[in-house]
Amino acid sequence: QVQLVESGGGLVQPGGSLRLSCAASGIIFSRYAMGWYRQAPGKQRELVATITDRDGTNYADSVKGRFTISRDNAKNTLYLQMNSLKPDDTAVYYCCWGIVVGAWSSWGQGTQVTVSS
Repeated sequence: QVQLVESGGGLVQPGGSLRLSCAASGIIFSRYAMGWYRQAPGKQRELVATITDRDGTNYADSVKGRFTISRDNAKNTLYLQMNSLKPDDTAVYYCCWGIVVGAWSSWGQGTQVTVSS
């Protein structure tokens, strides 16, 4: 059974930083693409960043230059380093996995990120 568990969310002031983690179990982590998405209240879930099994990355325009996606295959863990956070980054952040980017097989339960002064 595949399980993804996000952590690292919280309340941060504008301009601050957070690092999200997504611990995966039940899959051979290194073989799969991974992604981060987010959903703000009243909005649809949107792409934040993706990373392939060969470490190819892609970012939403709104986070380019501020967020960095990475993975540690030895620890079966996906990360999202978020810098220069803005109130518009407030959302529940979800990780996901799949054979290829966009063909996601399942999702974690999400972690709340709130950017506010």
